[in-house]
Amino acid sequence: MLKIGVFGTGHLGKIHIQQWKTLPGVEIIGFYEPDDNQAIAVEKDFQLKRYYDPNQLIKDADAIDIVSTTNTHYEIAKSCIQQSRHIFIEKPITDSVEHARELVKLVNEAQIKCQIGHVERYNPSLLALRGRKIQPMFIEAHRLAEFNPRGTDVSVILDLMIHDLDIILHLIQSPVKKVSANGVAVVSDSVDIANARLIFENGCVANVTASRISLKKMRKMRLFQKDAYIGIDFLNKKTEIVRLKSDMEAKGMFDFTMDLGKGQEKNISIEIPEIEQTNAIQQELADFTLSILQDKPVHVSALDGLNAIEAAHQIVEKVHQQLFSEKI
Repeated sequence: MLKIGVFGTGHLGKIHIQQWKTLPGVEIIGFYEPDDNQAIAVEKDFQLKRYYDPNQLIKDADAIDIVSTTNTHYEIAKSCIQQSRHIFIEKPITDSVEHARELVKLVNEAQIKCQIGHVERYNPSLLALRGRKIQPMFIEAHRLAEFNPRGTDVSVILDLMIHDLDIILHLIQSPVKKVSANGVAVVSDSVDIANARLIFENGCVANVTASRISLKKMRKMRLFQKDAYIGIDFLNKKTEIVRLKSDMEAKGMFDFTMDLGKGQEKNISIEIPEIEQTNAIQQELADFTLSILQDKPVHVSALDGLNAIEAAHQIVEKVHQQLFSEKI
């Protein structure tokens, strides 16, 4: 039985506890929560032991789920690694690039399992593309949310955009060559709307927009490559693939012919992959568990978390430069 300790029982922490309770071979031994009112509610609702000493919880557990505020991730994770405990860290990995780099180093040295909670990697609409050739040269992503005071302690870049940055970096597998960005704080003290343009060394360009003051929600990504267009709707769990077909391929039900003029035609295929409806948080926690029990690589590594936060902080820096220049 894998013994799990949970740090942080806010909105997402409670969801994690609920999902941990559904997994076989797992026992939540307790949680650490400094807020008394919140801790009392969790004790009552989930019948879990509250630890008042965080080090004791780490000592008693085999693995720790860190769902506390981002500014606490580094210290908790470091304590866990020093005691050779496996760790799941909710995104972003830390609040600074320097801390993220150190954690990657410590994880490698300790040879423990560390998974980062970039949950959109487990979105069914993205998983539907597994096994397919993905080589985009242009990406457009929009992640829009209605305003929620929760999460406004950081900019929309670290709160929302980082989801798409992680996915884009995972798909492209090429270093970022150049970043340009702008943003504005509208209702909070940090940036609420931001747009970034990333140019990669392999020539791919990604245009990424995030907002947390929109009237409606949207989480879409469009991939354009030499032979195909791929649309991913993370919110509604839908995926579509429009691609060129060779003359040798059989014509499908949703295929059509595009007239290019001058007697040229192209066969176009429209495919709607079957989406397997899954619980993304449950699946990422289950994968983390299996990585420990079966000694397998984690699906979203500490290095992935570092890469995402490095890109995010490059965008944050560009936005701050833009805002500073406007004040001059």
